Amino acid sequence: MNNVIQQLKERKSVRVFTDRAITPEETEAIIEAATNAPTAGNQQLYTIIKVTDAVLKEKLAESCDNQPFIAKAPLVLVFCADCRKWYNAFKEFKCNPRKPGVGDLMLAVSDANIAAQNAVVAAHSLGIGSCYIGDIMENAELQRELLSLPAYVFPAAMLVFGYPTEQQKERQKPLRSDVKYIVHENGYKDMDAEELKQMLLVKAGIKDFAEWLQTFCDRKYNSDFSREMTRSVKVFLEDFDS
Repeated sequence: MNNVIQQLKERKSVRVFTDRAITPEETEAIIEAATNAPTAGNQQLYTIIKVTDAVLKEKLAESCDNQPFIAKAPLVLVFCADCRKWYNAFKEFKCNPRKPGVGDLMLAVSDANIAAQNAVVAAHSLGIGSCYIGDIMENAELQRELLSLPAYVFPAAMLVFGYPTEQQKERQKPLRSDVKYIVHENGYKDMDAEELKQMLLVKAGIKDFAEWLQTFCDRKYNSDFSREMTRSVKVFLEDFDS
């Protein structure tokens, strides 16, 4: 197995960091890797916001489900799906553009997340840990204010980076479902109850499966933050429905 594939398999989320700083050169390398990611039509439909202000980091930590480690992270990057800058360029140079639509947003979200993953891989290769913060999609009105987000710009992902503590290095990576449940050949295949259970047993571990699944459903899928995320995304979508 080559080194890149090995590192992809080893990488896990890191939420506790040492006091070691990330150097400007390392930051530049991570961002350069992100901006060299695959992108639709070479448009780079994203803007990366580097958060350096300590007060802003604290506010983001509070707004993203009160997660203090966000504020302590040496490097915080917000990857925004950006349908605005091309639209503005088209308008400035009299190209008679239509307004951005939901399809444009979905393409931009893909671009932003691909760039974010390049940053994650680059950071891991340098020994720097990272964690995706999906909660950046919550609290739309507040995030817009905090990050000065105009119309047609959506915060698709936030990443925090730092050198992991020894405990974080030694922590076992959560197990993934077997590939046979993830890869379907030549089309989508609905799984029956037994297949679904077998797919998820690796995540449930030794716990009673039905009890674990109910708890997981309540804690994640039916949670207040999940409902808020849906509401917030609808707020951003209003730009694209106008």
